[in-house]
Order: sequence, then C-alpha cells, then structure tokens
Amino acid sequence: MDDLKSITPSEAVDLHLEAMKQDSAEWTRTSHESHLRAFVEWCREHGGVDNMNDLDGRDLYEFRVWRRNGGYSRGKDGEIAPKTIHSVLTTVRSFLRFCAQIEAVPEDLYEKVPLPNLSTADEVSDSTISPDRVPPIIEYLRRYEYASRDHVIWVLVWHTGARLGAVRALDLHDCELEGEKPGLDFVHRPSTGTPLKNNEDGERFNRISRDVAQTLQDYIDGPRKDVQDDTGRTPLVTTKYGRASHTAVRNAFYRWSRPCKVGIVCPHDEDPDTCEYARDDGMTRCPSSRSTHDVRKARVTKYRDDGVPRGVVSDRLDTSESMIDKHYDRASKREKADRRWEFL
Repeated sequence: MDDLKSITPSEAVDLHLEAMKQDSAEWTRTSHESHLRAFVEWCREHGGVDNMNDLDGRDLYEFRVWRRNGGYSRGKDGEIAPKTIHSVLTTVRSFLRFCAQIEAVPEDLYEKVPLPNLSTADEVSDSTISPDRVPPIIEYLRRYEYASRDHVIWVLVWHTGARLGAVRALDLHDCELEGEKPGLDFVHRPSTGTPLKNNEDGERFNRISRDVAQTLQDYIDGPRKDVQDDTGRTPLVTTKYGRASHTAVRNAFYRWSRPCKVGIVCPHDEDPDTCEYARDDGMTRCPSSRSTHDVRKARVTKYRDDGVPRGVVSDRLDTSESMIDKHYDRASKREKADRRWEFL
C-alpha cells in the first residue's frame, strides 16, 4: 500500500460527492450523501479508521453488520430492511471504486463488499401509509392550515401522485388554474436545477380538480413567498429563500403524518407533551411518520383499489405498469382477481 495517498474518510466522501455533480442526478447524490454519512460515522466512532489507506475487508464486514443491526438509524431499534442494507452497500461499493481512482484504496477493495441477495418481497419497501390515513390528514390541513405551504405539498402529491422532485420543479407558469379543466405541466429542466426522475420521458400534463386548483390559487394569492430561485425562475412552492428545498418538502410529510399533529390519539401510547418525537427535531424518528414516497405509494394503492386501469395510473404518475405491480400495488392475490373479474 506504499503507493496509496493518505486521505480521511470524510475528505474522500466530499471528493466523491463533488465528482458526482457532473454526471449524477441530485437525488442520487442525496442518497449517496446519506448512506456515506453513516459510513463516516462508523469509521470515526466504531472502526477507528482515520485513513482510507487502512481500510480492509474485515472493516467492511464489521460496517455491514453494524449498519444491518440498526447502527445510525437515529433511534429506531432493530435491524434495517434488506432493501435498505442492499442500497447502503451498493453505495459503499461505488464510493470505493471512486476511492481507487484517486489512489486512496486498492483497486479491488470494493469487491470485498458483498451484496445480499434480495427476494421479490425484500425489494418492496415496508415503509407505507394506508390510503385511509391520508384524507383525514389533508382534511385537517384544509381546516386548520388552509392554503399553507405544507397543505399545498400534501395536496399536490395526493392528487397528482408527483414525486418530491416534480413538486419542487413546478413554476407558476406551469399551473393552469382557471377554466373547467385546470392542470399542472411537469417539465424536465436539469440546466436550472429541477430535473425529473425520468428526464424528458417524465414530462406530463396532469389535470386537477377545481377544488385543488382553488387551493393552489389561494396559496399563490396568500402565504406563498413571492420570490425567485437562484436561476431567476418563479417556483410554485417557495420559502423566503427561494424554491423549497428537498428537506422542506420531506418535512411537510414527516411533520403531519404524526397522528398527534392532526388530533389523533398516539398509537404508541406516548404523551405528546413529553414525547421527543412530537418535537420538530424528532419528527423523522416517530414510528408513524412517513415520507413523500410513502404517500405517493398510497396514492397508487388508492387508484388501484378504486379500479383505475394500470395504464391510466402509469401515465398519470410517470411509472411503468410493471413497477406499479411490483412496488406500489399492495392488493392481495384475491383482491387482484376480484378486479379482473369486473372485466370478464
């Protein structure tokens, strides 16, 4: 290892993330940053690794066990899901290949990070929210937080099935809110910081109800901050600093998916006055809090439960029919058979 160049894990991660800016999507960099933050913590607090040159296969195995057993899970007990550990280790392998390019680790070190085999069941995330939970949350926001930014974010995802990035990508001129057929135009604009996940193929125009259009218009006329983003565009969803960040959108879901925030008795027998998860700095750790993606999945489930054809759902939500079947549709085999029966 005499030809390796010394570098700390945190410095190597910073270089890796910087290198990704050129040819990787923002959500990919965000995922890498999250997983590698855990890796850096393990190196510092548990592995005693302060130089990437010293990293070996045994260290990587110990990191895998630590992470699989819930290390860096921010207070959530127990093992993390197989799909998550697979994602973690895939990220570490990619990071180590980069480290080999900058002569920080041996070229073949990434091969010592074995990826677990995933069953079909493992590939589907266990993190969900029942479609029945969502309308009461939106009704609470309509009643007590009407036309607020958080209300609008929930309405956008629930009524269009949009991804987080698509919500952020909307500009004012993408919103057609007047007339009998209002709608939203989702446009891929990578050069100004708002790519869609499937690039140009993800572009679509979604019709919305008059009620949704009125809520958006009331937000625009009311609490929306009238600002531009760093590229001179006028975002729909804003903060006082410009376009709402990924974190701001995520937090809208973590915040209001906690039962105690919408007047529902805590299912975990906690007192909201003393529960650490009832505070804003604890909302991501509440066992009942859910992400933007979970609500999007619930939207698909609701469409399918209502008998909406897969092709229509696929077109509206910018996802393939096979992905709907594999990752979103939570119906049992018998429930799916009942749907098919209607068309016999």
